[in-house]
Amino acid sequence: MTTADSVSISKVPRRRSRWWWLILVPLWIVLSVAALWAFGALWYDAPSKLPAIVFGMAALLVILWGRGAWRKLGLLTLGFVGVASWWFTLKPSNDRPWQADVAEAPWAEIVGDRVTLHNVRNFEYRTETDYTPHWEVRTVDLNDLTGLDIAINYWGSEWMAHPIASFQFKNSLPVCFSIETRKEVGESYSAIGGLYRQYELVYICADERDVLRVRTNYRKGEDVYLYRTTTKPEAARERFLEYIEAMNTLHDKARWYNAVTTNCTTGIRNQRASAKRVPWDWRILINGYGDQMMYEHGALAGGLPFPELKKQAHANEAARGADADPNFSQRIRAGRAGFETTTSAPSKPL
Repeated sequence: MTTADSVSISKVPRRRSRWWWLILVPLWIVLSVAALWAFGALWYDAPSKLPAIVFGMAALLVILWGRGAWRKLGLLTLGFVGVASWWFTLKPSNDRPWQADVAEAPWAEIVGDRVTLHNVRNFEYRTETDYTPHWEVRTVDLNDLTGLDIAINYWGSEWMAHPIASFQFKNSLPVCFSIETRKEVGESYSAIGGLYRQYELVYICADERDVLRVRTNYRKGEDVYLYRTTTKPEAARERFLEYIEAMNTLHDKARWYNAVTTNCTTGIRNQRASAKRVPWDWRILINGYGDQMMYEHGALAGGLPFPELKKQAHANEAARGADADPNFSQRIRAGRAGFETTTSAPSKPL
């Protein structure tokens, strides 16, 4: 054997070792994230915290004192697969002790151009938590649909927001749709819990003076920005029927909410046929900039530079001034760019 051959052979183990690390490091990252997800799934969705604690301790023992990298990875994989297999058996339900504001699931009947909406929420609020529930039946004519407005609701961070679609009719009250978590009695929203199977999804169909005013007049630290969209009546009709179809499907079969994949914004996009969905944009997920995205796509009326349009779209002061006025919807639009041709019917007295 020559010296050159010896040198060549001596390099083989080092080259192989280098390739193994290129495989092991990504695997460690993936399985560490998977183990963290599994811990969260047990913490939030198991009947008690004990399974999560046991899983977490076992995972740490494997990582810190287990022998052999591949054995450790194999044990973490088995743990993750076991938890995931259980987690995917959890089923959503429409039959739970719901909080009063989501106690009824809306649904609709369509006969020709007439749509009868059941369980339209129109609460009489005294405070955010003190109210008299009203669930109404309303009928609208699709031929009277004039357009679509969008309200963007912020509650702290400029990065995250909640969109509410408000459909405008010539001879009927606006009809609003808000995609939310359907919380049980005693539950509160958790951003991390929303990544798991903590909440069912609900489409709230509501009077504008309910779903907007509770945010502007009664909840603390929330802001609503109201925009007129450039959606034509025929396109608004299509979008309205998409909401109705999604709402009826959810009424018949419950679905889990997910803070990333099935939330208030992705739900709007996903209820459309695949071929008609807008291209994916990071602002669909980080939806506090959703109004800016809509502006860039020409979807917001008003003809102003975006910063000026957003400033004048802030509706809290007008909503507080209008409060229980039967003309609430008209008053919160008065003088705002893009709403010059709005013909919303006045609200009914509470």
